[in-house]
Amino acid sequence: MRIEYHRTLIADHVRNRVLFEALKRVIVPGETVVADIGAGTGLLGLMAARLGARDVFLYEAAEVAGVAEEVIAASGFENCFVMPCHSTEMEEPPPVDVIISETLGNYAFEEDIITTLNDARKRFLKPGGVILPRSVAQFAAPVIAPRLNSELRVWGETGEAYGLDLSLPQSMSLNNAYVRSMPAAELLADSVREWDRVDFGDAADPGRSGSLSWDIADAATVYGFAAWWVADFGEDLRLSTGPDAPATHWEQLYFPLESELSIKPGERLLFELSSHSAPESGTHLAWAAELRGADGTIAARQEMDLDKGYLP
Repeated sequence: MRIEYHRTLIADHVRNRVLFEALKRVIVPGETVVADIGAGTGLLGLMAARLGARDVFLYEAAEVAGVAEEVIAASGFENCFVMPCHSTEMEEPPPVDVIISETLGNYAFEEDIITTLNDARKRFLKPGGVILPRSVAQFAAPVIAPRLNSELRVWGETGEAYGLDLSLPQSMSLNNAYVRSMPAAELLADSVREWDRVDFGDAADPGRSGSLSWDIADAATVYGFAAWWVADFGEDLRLSTGPDAPATHWEQLYFPLESELSIKPGERLLFELSSHSAPESGTHLAWAAELRGADGTIAARQEMDLDKGYLP
């Protein structure tokens, strides 16, 4: 059991304040029944109880469920009930007014929140009930600073220094996504675009894909792409992992390119990103960059795949 991971969640005050406020806005003391899915040590469920929820059901499949039970007992709540299973495994779940699930990763959907909430919406939620977060939008922008690119190209530099061919591990490194903090100054100016949005009030496909394009006004060199997400909890209450947002335990993702792209004014840059997450197979990510001339012809294209960088 990775208790250190759970400590990072407890220490993320930006996250905790947003989630507490989201619960506060929807809980009617003495009436609202809440399901906390992916409860961990029980913080969100206990927030709901402290705010006056009538009953709270905490779903947690990992061993940390035992910690949640001890925390609940020590905190003196008798209306919080730990369900030591994944919510999708629960037969005849108690109906609830509010579902909250903070099972979001650095890549938003790597913890299968779409599949989890698709099921919970159908089987757990009362008519007129609320799901938190209400939606998640994903954003991306080109990276024009060479810092991370230089970090990943150490294979080639070392190979050259010692007369070795390290091109295979170099390529594998560049077919990976990296959790990194990237200040806005490292991104192409005025380039942030939304490439995907999931509304948890409706059925959503766990496979996600989108594409973006930029018409380049000034010469630029692009080394990769940054991606992040913004979760909407209603009434302008947001939780963001973006470069300009207050820092959380999450960071941005860096999607590198095998070769940097030198772009001239008038050319168009395109970025494609797709993902699929499933409990049995994990998260698969693929991305591509394409450079088109002013006449629309394809000048360069690179296709990257996380599976190419995977070492079993």
